[in-house]
Amino acid sequence: MLAEFGFVGILLLAAIALAVIMPVIPFILTFFGFIPRKPSAVKQATYECGMIPTGEAWSQFNFRYYFFAILFVVFDILTVFLYPWAVNIGVLGVGGLIAVLAVFIIVGVGFVYAWSKKAMEWK
Repeated sequence: MLAEFGFVGILLLAAIALAVIMPVIPFILTFFGFIPRKPSAVKQATYECGMIPTGEAWSQFNFRYYFFAILFVVFDILTVFLYPWAVNIGVLGVGGLIAVLAVFIIVGVGFVYAWSKKAMEWK
């Protein structure tokens, strides 16, 4: 059993080691002087395509940007769910068909609801 999962354990240890080491490396390099740290007002200023920024840095975005992003993620997940079902349609049978239809119905009801609330209109 150890031989079967040995590679998984090695990959898990490597992933944990990288997750711990990578954030620490910049601090070590700064401490030994490899990364110079000379802050100035020009370096701390916000950069906007070569223009001096005006106004506040905080601004409100239209919620529709987030709505379309979430809609994209939902349909992307639906596609990821649909592909393995399509590949194994012969093995899954009627139970797989019912599961996919249930997912399509849930997503379809949400889509129709959003459409009825006019959330997809771009003003």
